[in-house]
Amino acid sequence: MLEHICERNVWDTIRESPLPVVLYGMGDGADRILDRLAHIGVTPAAVFASDEFVRGHSFRGYRVEKYSDICARYPDFLIILAFAVRDRPTLDRIRQISREHPLLAPDIPVAGDGLFTREFIREHDDAFDRAFALLADETSREAYLDVLRYKVSGKTEYLFRCETPKEEVYQTILHLTQEERIVDLGAYDGDTVREFLSACGGPCRSICAWEPNPRNFKKLLRHTEGIPGVECLELGAWDQAERLPCPGRAGRNSQLGRGEQFVEADSVDNRITGPVTLLKMDIEGSESRALEGAKRTIRTWLPKLYVCAYHRNEDMFQLPLQIHACAPQYRFFFRHHPYVPAWESNFYAGSPQI
Repeated sequence: MLEHICERNVWDTIRESPLPVVLYGMGDGADRILDRLAHIGVTPAAVFASDEFVRGHSFRGYRVEKYSDICARYPDFLIILAFAVRDRPTLDRIRQISREHPLLAPDIPVAGDGLFTREFIREHDDAFDRAFALLADETSREAYLDVLRYKVSGKTEYLFRCETPKEEVYQTILHLTQEERIVDLGAYDGDTVREFLSACGGPCRSICAWEPNPRNFKKLLRHTEGIPGVECLELGAWDQAERLPCPGRAGRNSQLGRGEQFVEADSVDNRITGPVTLLKMDIEGSESRALEGAKRTIRTWLPKLYVCAYHRNEDMFQLPLQIHACAPQYRFFFRHHPYVPAWESNFYAGSPQI
C-alpha cells in the first residue's frame, strides 16, 4: 500500500516549515493539535477563528484574531485547521483560504491512540492491501487511496477531489425502499433516520434506532415522534450486555468506554431477532466490538451495511477484513462524503447483487 502514498507526514511538514504557523479554530480538536505541536517543538504564532466567532476572547493563552488580522501581520503563513466542518459554505471558505496560503488539516483519531503516518501504513501494509483488494469499483479504490493520502499529509485537496454526495450512495449502492428493516446504531438526534426516510421515499417497514447518550436520546425521541415504524432504544452497541462509561454532554462524540456517566450497552444479536435489511454503525470507535456482537444477524440476514471508517486509525483495514471473515459473500464500496477532516468516510457493503 505504501507505494501509493508518496506524501510526507503532516507533522514533519509542519515542523520543518519556514513559515509562521497559525492555528485556525478552537475547541477539543485545537487542544489536541496544540498538544501535538508542543510535542514536536512548534509554537504557533497566532490563533484565528471565523469572523463570526471572534469576540475579543482568548484560547490557550492566545488572543483569538480574525483571518484579516493574520494576513495584515504576515506576508505568508502556514494554516493548521483545527476543527471539523461539513457545511458547504465553510468548506468553500477553507478551499479559498488554502489558495491564498498553505493550509493543512492534521488527522487526529476520534478514538484510540497514535497518529496516522507513513510508518503506521508500513506497519500494517499487508492488512491495508487485503482491505483494498476487497473494494468492488474504481471509485472506491480512488477514494480509499485519496483518504489515506490525506490522513498522512493533512492536505485537504485529497478530500475535496474524492467527495461523493451521500444521496448518491442511497441511490446507487444501498438502493433503499419502503420495505427496509433498518437498525441504526449511533442514531444521534435522528439525523440518519431522516436520511433513511428520505431515501426510502417515506416510512419504511421499521427503523430501530440506538443512541446511548441520554441528552442525544431525548433529541432523538423528539425528532422521531409520531413517525410510523421507528423504535428508539437508549442503548449503546457492543459485543455483549454491559454497563459502560459514556460522555455526559450532548454531541456526536458519545464514545463508549470513556466518560463520567454509565449507560447500557448490548449486542445486536442479543436484541434483534427479526429480519434486518440495513445495518448502520456510526458509534465513535465501537464498530469492531459491535460487528463482533452482530455476527449471527449478519450471517443470517446478509443486511446491507453502512459502517463508518474514521474513528480509529485501524478502521480503514480492520472493519472490512472483519466483515469479510464473517460473511465473505459481501461486496465492498468506500466513499468519502463532504467533510474535513476525513469524517464521513464509510464502508458500504452488500450481497453480490448490489
